[in-house]
Parts: sequence; structure tokens; C-alpha cells
Amino acid sequence: MNLLITGGTTFWGSYGINKLEAERYLTDNVPGAYILRPPYFYGQYDNLYRETFVFDCAMQGRPFYIPRDGEMKLQFFNVADLCRFIEILLEKHPSDRVFNVGNPDTVSVREWVELCCRAAGRKAELRSVDKPVPQREYFPFYDYEYVLDVSKQTELMSETVPLERGLFGEFEWYKLHPESVYRRRPYMEFIDKNLR
Repeated sequence: MNLLITGGTTFWGSYGINKLEAERYLTDNVPGAYILRPPYFYGQYDNLYRETFVFDCAMQGRPFYIPRDGEMKLQFFNVADLCRFIEILLEKHPSDRVFNVGNPDTVSVREWVELCCRAAGRKAELRSVDKPVPQREYFPFYDYEYVLDVSKQTELMSETVPLERGLFGEFEWYKLHPESVYRRRPYMEFIDKNLR
């Protein structure tokens, strides 16, 4: 089975355009290939500094800074669910070739931070940022609601790992493997210098 996993193409500039070009190339040259379009991945073995940044803030007793009112919507997909969905494709060979994949439910930024803090055994202490500072300097997501229609996926795989349960698993893994998250960004330093 040929498989390409891509993401959003409209907001991400050349990164998104290159993904779209990869999809076009694959559909033109490998007509039997499957294309999966996930929102944000999370879970054990994730090397990006997103949930783990919230975990670090929680474990250090730091407040967490969220953009504006924290109502921007996000959608996630556990890496274990991605693997399960690929197994389903291998087993069933559906005629659809392009799938948006992800948890059917979305969460607000505020809810996501609260769930991450709960996984770390802490209550979230949130601070809203209304200053005109670049969001990506203090927060791990772009100022962009990234939500996909995953109805075709749910026809084949109706259940996904609930976000709260997946975050608990990611936190337990992170406590044992903090060095595995090597793509850290200096969010705390920016916060201490510009937002406190």
C-alpha cells in the first residue's frame, strides 16, 4: 500500500503548498495510493514541544499563557489511532483514497490546556494574552483554527482514543523520556521577558 500523510494546505505557506503538490504527484503517479490528512498529532513518542510544554509549566507551577479568550478550536489525533486506521485501510481496501483523519471532537485552547494540566496532576492557572505579540513566541500553535471533517474516517473507525485518556498516557511517557522531546522552543524565556 502506498500512503501519504499530509496536513492543512491553506494556512501553512510553502509547507502546505508542498504537501498539496505531494498529494497531486501521488494521485497522478500512484492511483491506488491512500492520502491521510491529520490535524495535530499527539501521544507517546511525540517529539514536538506542545503538550510537553504545558506539562513542563504544570510541573513547575507556572501559569500558562493562552491567546485572547482561549476559545480557538483545535483538533487532535492520537498516533495510536493513526496506526489503527492504517491497519483498517490495509484490511478493507476502501475505494475512497483521501481521508481526513482525527478525533471527531474538537476542543478549545483553554480546554486543551486544562486537560494537559490535569494529566500532569495540576489545576491549570491560565493567563490571557491580548498584547500584540506573535502567538508562536509563547504558544505552540498558530493563530488558526484547524478542524477537519472526519466523517469518512468514522465510517471505517468509529472510536478514537479520548483526548483526556491520550494525554494521561503521553504525560506518563514523557515523565520517563523527557529527552525524547528534542524540538523544544524557548517559550518560557519569551514569557518571562515579555509577558510576566
